[in-house]
Amino acid sequence: MNRAQQPWQAYTGPNLAYIQEQYERYAADPASVEPSFRELFERWGAPPSREAEAELPAVEAAPLPEYDMSMLEKVAAAGRLVWNIRSYGHLAADIDPLDLSPAADTRLLEPATYGLTDADLEAMPAKLVWEHAPAEVANAKEAIERLRRAYTGTTAYEFAHVHEAEERDWLNRRVESGLAESEPLTAQERKTLLRRLVETAQFESFLHRTFVGQKRFSIEGIDTLVPMLDETIRWVARDGGSYLLIGMAHRGRLNVLAHVLGKPYRTIFSEFHHAPNKDLVPSEGSTGLNYGWTGDVKYHLGADRSVEEEEGRTIRVVLANNPSHLEFVNPVVEGYTRAAQEDRTRPGYPVQDYGKAAAVLIHGDAAFAGEGVVAETLNFNRLRGYSNGGTIHVIANNRLGFTTDSQDGRSTHYASDLAKGFEIPVVHVNADDPEACIRAMRLACEFRARFRKDFLIDLIGYRRYGHNESDDPETTQPIMYGKLRSHPPVAELYARRLIGEGLIGEPDVEKLKREAQGKLQAAYEEMRRGGQQEPEGAKGLASALGTARAEPDTAVPLDRLRAMNEALLKRPEGFHMLPKLQRILERRAGALDDGGKVDWALAETLAFASILADGKPIRISGQDTQRGTFAHRHLVLHDAATGESYCPLHTLPQAKASFAIYNSPLSETAVLGFEYGYNVFAPETLVIWEAQYGDFANVAQVIVDQFLAAGRSKWRQKSSLTMLLPHGYEGQGPEHSSARLERYLQLSAENNWTVVNLTRAAQYFHLLRLQAALTETEEARPLIVMAPKSLIRHARVASAPAEFAEGRFMPIIEPSVPNAKPEQVERVVLCSGKVAVDLEETIEAEGAEQFDWLHVIRVERLYPFPEAEIADVLRRLPHVRELVWLQEEPRNMGAWSFAAPRLRRLAPEGVKVLYAGRPEHASTASGYQNVHTREQRRLLEQATTRDGLDDDGIV
Repeated sequence: MNRAQQPWQAYTGPNLAYIQEQYERYAADPASVEPSFRELFERWGAPPSREAEAELPAVEAAPLPEYDMSMLEKVAAAGRLVWNIRSYGHLAADIDPLDLSPAADTRLLEPATYGLTDADLEAMPAKLVWEHAPAEVANAKEAIERLRRAYTGTTAYEFAHVHEAEERDWLNRRVESGLAESEPLTAQERKTLLRRLVETAQFESFLHRTFVGQKRFSIEGIDTLVPMLDETIRWVARDGGSYLLIGMAHRGRLNVLAHVLGKPYRTIFSEFHHAPNKDLVPSEGSTGLNYGWTGDVKYHLGADRSVEEEEGRTIRVVLANNPSHLEFVNPVVEGYTRAAQEDRTRPGYPVQDYGKAAAVLIHGDAAFAGEGVVAETLNFNRLRGYSNGGTIHVIANNRLGFTTDSQDGRSTHYASDLAKGFEIPVVHVNADDPEACIRAMRLACEFRARFRKDFLIDLIGYRRYGHNESDDPETTQPIMYGKLRSHPPVAELYARRLIGEGLIGEPDVEKLKREAQGKLQAAYEEMRRGGQQEPEGAKGLASALGTARAEPDTAVPLDRLRAMNEALLKRPEGFHMLPKLQRILERRAGALDDGGKVDWALAETLAFASILADGKPIRISGQDTQRGTFAHRHLVLHDAATGESYCPLHTLPQAKASFAIYNSPLSETAVLGFEYGYNVFAPETLVIWEAQYGDFANVAQVIVDQFLAAGRSKWRQKSSLTMLLPHGYEGQGPEHSSARLERYLQLSAENNWTVVNLTRAAQYFHLLRLQAALTETEEARPLIVMAPKSLIRHARVASAPAEFAEGRFMPIIEPSVPNAKPEQVERVVLCSGKVAVDLEETIEAEGAEQFDWLHVIRVERLYPFPEAEIADVLRRLPHVRELVWLQEEPRNMGAWSFAAPRLRRLAPEGVKVLYAGRPEHASTASGYQNVHTREQRRLLEQATTRDGLDDDGIV
């Protein structure tokens, strides 16, 4: 092409330099320059360099009006306008059903702001400002009008924060293709949608009339959530999915249970009859029934259902149980979904299929912005150990947090703004436009299927009544509720729309209402004739909680252990080990030989290997878990030359199941919730979460309290999750000493879990194998381990090989005492964990023969408390005068308050129960090493000195 015919000769000096700069940006990323420049570069190629310009022969430039400077400036301005329509069109969108929001400043969307007139825009080809303009769009004016309609209707879009150009361009093209025009709902889909909205509305109306004043947290105002979930089920099934996992809080939950999960009306009505008297018990209490299964209020309960979709596809839909701690179900459902996607039947990491399962999380607008667990969960989006191929988030936005307005509940313009930091596409949609809501969900599902990433829909509606139906909201939101008195429900609005379009008539709508009301009334009458149903699962659980079977054999023959240990020490050919680490691991080679010792880390590794050899999959995660906080585990090795990783358990010849080990993000709440959810959904898997320090687990207290401790009692939800909580007083201060043992013991009841504080490597080995063997059985329970720190490498903790081949887990241990004479024992010291090892060292240093009057019991299992085993010991010691509980934690912490009443029951008549340990403290431990050492020495002296304790310790 003759350069004289190109537009570049119109530019010289700084103008040409500017064009050259824009071309360099275009060459690196076409999406980084405005559409007008992309059009020029695509058509004319690169502008000349200054050197090339100097070499060109002088050519008299013919005037080219379409490329004069004024026109190019207008084209550039039009390009900025289009960019701002895409970026800020949401400010002018009709997404407020009650028209409560103040008018936004939308000058960025007006051509006049950029000095553009209608004539200017009519003179430009549409393609100059809109690269994907359809052929029928004649010019830039029509293009901009079309784009404004696309971005400012009852659906608003925020995609500018999505950094991946392919994703952002795809999203914009989908919106700009005219979703409403190009993919309208069929006549049958619209009728089905109306039927669903009528059913949803009539259900709430029936409950409101029939159970006056009772809480239900109605869906009214965001009714379209139900058909949106229906649509999601269809899309996930069409994408080949077998599971849809849903997490949501109270708002609209009963309606979702009834219409999406298929929970019978009769059962829901019966649960209203079981509800506590609101006048006597105004709080969100339980059913009050005591069957060993406490149950939960109806709007916390979950459900699951198999749904047969088109072409015979069946998908299992699960709504997770959830406490009042609104957003804390989010990571639990993420764990469900990951577990549903993974094949754990082969060695190595599990094989994940993103299409097999999908998650939908329904958030509250106040909670989404206000609760930190939301951000922790969003961070899972692209993490190797936690991603699930994209979660669909829906904010059920009623614009209030109980009585708190949004301006007092968040610092952002939208409730959804947090998601932008994770580059999640956001769509805001008016809940009063059901068809727009369905299209938004289709876009979300399509995006997830294509890019395997999260998507968020901000469903903006209202709540018809107060936070709960016994609350009067007008005192705090008089304007909103003044408008709501005359605002029709969405079912009525949509019915009017379809009647106006001639698709249906008034009699059709009345028939739909009568049919819905008839089903509800029939179910209610059936419930009344049949009496109030007992809550599902109430019978039988009490006996199940108390049943027990023969304890599995956890011993492993030495020849098998040696073979596995040998295999674990092999490395791939050419793998470069760090010499220092090589020496550390090589010490394990002879640990199982005669005279050898197995330390804590090797005991754990051998337990994992033998569990995998038994065909049980394992998943372990936590901060720095691959190496271990205390540099002891080293289950993922790194090539010193290439940095590539290798896990010996992945190539173990004996392994018959997967082994997943991940370093987690710096989170406790969300990660623990995720692992709990994973374990509940995949009960055959030994799932372990390790805290970096046990102290940090208090950040995850909601997950511990509401799910691990009480999930079985409230929801019949079994878990065998294991928590490793490093615990022990070594002078490292108040945040690196205590895993808050007392909190777990305070929550212990009804055989809900096992709490241990171990002092032998073999004990840990047998306990892990026992925990794995009990998965998928009625005896499956969470396991809380006060894990060691310095004891990991302590010689007294290491165990002889025979203890692995012949032993079992022992709830108590009695350290051997030379020449013990039971009839001389006057004091029994009971202790647990590190202080027990310190006590053994003290006695040995001072001469064990001096302590024939003292007997030590290490309580390895604190809950269930080993009363029978301790009683057997006391029967052998006829002259005991004192039972002393020794602990290193302050008196108001640790196990003392838990153990004391149990020891009092066990103590023979006249035997005192005393305390040896630190006095009460507000903080868990001293921050000064010299103070710690002095306190530790004193409590050991108290335990080992005759008459070293006074009656102040008597319970």
